[in-house]
Amino acid sequence: MEALAKSNFLPKDDHTPAKTFVLWRPTASTGLMSWLTTVDHKKIGFLYGLFALFFFLVGGIEALLIRTQLMVPNNTVLTAQQYSTMFTMHGTTMIFLAVMPLSAAFFNFVMPLQIGARDVAFPRLNAFSLWTFLAGAIILNIGWFLPVDHWGAPNGGWFGYAPLTSITFIPKHSIDFWVLGLQTLGVASIAASLNFIVTIINMRAPGMTMMRLPVFTWMTLITSFLIILAFPAITIGLVELLMDRNFSTNFFEVSGGGMPILWQHLFWVFGHPEVYILILPAMGIISEILPCFSRKPLYGYPIVVFSGACIGFLGFAVWSHHMFTTGLGTVGTAAFSLATMCIAVPTGVKIFNWIGTLWGGHLQMRTPMMFALGFIWMFMIGGFSGVMHSAAPADAQQHDSYFVVAHFHYVLIGGSLFALLAGIHYWFPLMFGRRVSEFWGKLSFWVIFVGFNVTFFPMHFLGLNGMPRRTFTYDSNMGWNTANFVSTMGAFTLGIGVFIYFTVMIYTYFKGEKVGRDPWDGRTLEWSLPNPPPAYNYRVIPTIHARDAWWYEKQHQEEIAKEKAELSKAEAAHGGIHMPFQSIYPLLTSVGILVGAIGVSAIDADWVNPGIHWKLGVTLAGGAIMLVGIYLWALEGAEGYHLHPEDNGHAPDAHAKKH
Repeated sequence: MEALAKSNFLPKDDHTPAKTFVLWRPTASTGLMSWLTTVDHKKIGFLYGLFALFFFLVGGIEALLIRTQLMVPNNTVLTAQQYSTMFTMHGTTMIFLAVMPLSAAFFNFVMPLQIGARDVAFPRLNAFSLWTFLAGAIILNIGWFLPVDHWGAPNGGWFGYAPLTSITFIPKHSIDFWVLGLQTLGVASIAASLNFIVTIINMRAPGMTMMRLPVFTWMTLITSFLIILAFPAITIGLVELLMDRNFSTNFFEVSGGGMPILWQHLFWVFGHPEVYILILPAMGIISEILPCFSRKPLYGYPIVVFSGACIGFLGFAVWSHHMFTTGLGTVGTAAFSLATMCIAVPTGVKIFNWIGTLWGGHLQMRTPMMFALGFIWMFMIGGFSGVMHSAAPADAQQHDSYFVVAHFHYVLIGGSLFALLAGIHYWFPLMFGRRVSEFWGKLSFWVIFVGFNVTFFPMHFLGLNGMPRRTFTYDSNMGWNTANFVSTMGAFTLGIGVFIYFTVMIYTYFKGEKVGRDPWDGRTLEWSLPNPPPAYNYRVIPTIHARDAWWYEKQHQEEIAKEKAELSKAEAAHGGIHMPFQSIYPLLTSVGILVGAIGVSAIDADWVNPGIHWKLGVTLAGGAIMLVGIYLWALEGAEGYHLHPEDNGHAPDAHAKKH
């Protein structure tokens, strides 16, 4: 695609708008610059996935250190301070830097292909969301590389409860990095979500009504709305925390009339929709895989879509079930308890629909199907313990115990992560034209499956036996020795399984079996494309005739061929395919945010401090870079080019019309 920007252009026609001012336009077709300036949704999706998998491994290493510390009583592998840091960074990394961006990788790569679009609605904004996500990840982790005495990595818990995160208890800048990192990640998430919503609503192929959308695209849409509605709550809380720490306000300071419980409300108003931000994409992936390998359409498609919307809506009405022990009162506790029970209903409906899809199908037990079935089994275990928590008296006993740790890991790791691993296997041939070996794929599944259950199932009993979460050690007479040792052995088994999984993926990327188009005999539109897809996705925007669009096309080939021939002529008459130019300015804008956020994080509460001058200078420099990036980005306008792809649909020719 980038090479086309350097190719010969045809003369402008009368309808070509005046050229906009561009200070500098990258023209690299290969190498690092092509990735730094890309606006191709597929490359952006690949980079999202690459960064997410890296941080998933980082979070996994942090988890292994936690389990090593708890393997035996009175262990000294980690100090209490180091354990607190590992605990904080493990939770933050897995939620915000691994699972969420891995879902975003699929949103970027797959969703535009499923709706018959050539790209997302705002390609440069898409690039900006990627680089801003990376900036937020750097800010969160930069403390690892700074002196521990004054800086250090965040250590106030991934939930950031006030007043534990106040300047009184953590005077270091680590919490400021945590606050600014999450704020930056929020900017990236909201920018991407707005882009996805506009893309799905406005850029669907002709004939693709809302009730013909693939379920994964539906879950992308619902998740995007959840992000836009949920992130403002934590944004407010983080701003107030930053003000308390650096400007002596009293939002959460009891001595000044503040309320620490306000943080819990703000955090969980965001935090519980966040659970569904993590799980709804997984449900969408499962709803694509099961019909494909059952050889039948998804059972009860409208109900699956409606239940996803219900989950998103009810997700905003249950936040205080995280706070049953804070003294809400009987009316509030009863209301949130009932709402929590209600939200289990649409989740159960989805599971019954998935079982209905499997029932009577011609099941093909390929590796993606194995991970999908593993997801259903383990998500149900997590769901059952979640229903237990909806009863306030039971929750009061289990609160802050390892029973809760077992519950949310079954939901978010056994659930979200297993589905995402299934999605990687499923769409890997589409992305790279190679398929993973079934033997090695299934071996990695079984090692991960066994390791996961050996790790987290004993935690149910640890919690019921009274082991509190967030404790860095325990005495040998507590009765928790065996279960903790077994859990740690399971964690290392899980780590071996993940290592096998990614080793196999890397090998497959370079040496795996090459496959042609549509190796799974897929249902949805993305499988109609060559693998990997061309830069422009579709030579001709398809017309959709059925919900399972690609199955329909394969059964009506002559009809579709005539239709595409006519559409191709019409598109050629209008100048060919519109493509956006590369741009460096989204990256430049994100660099400004990174520099400015680091400067803000480093500013001391004491404005008389001599160091304030360079810290303020760094902040202002970051703001200036950001504003320059936005200004130059705006000057680019909608400039791009038209290209005329060859008839085979694999690659464009050397003629593209600038416009």
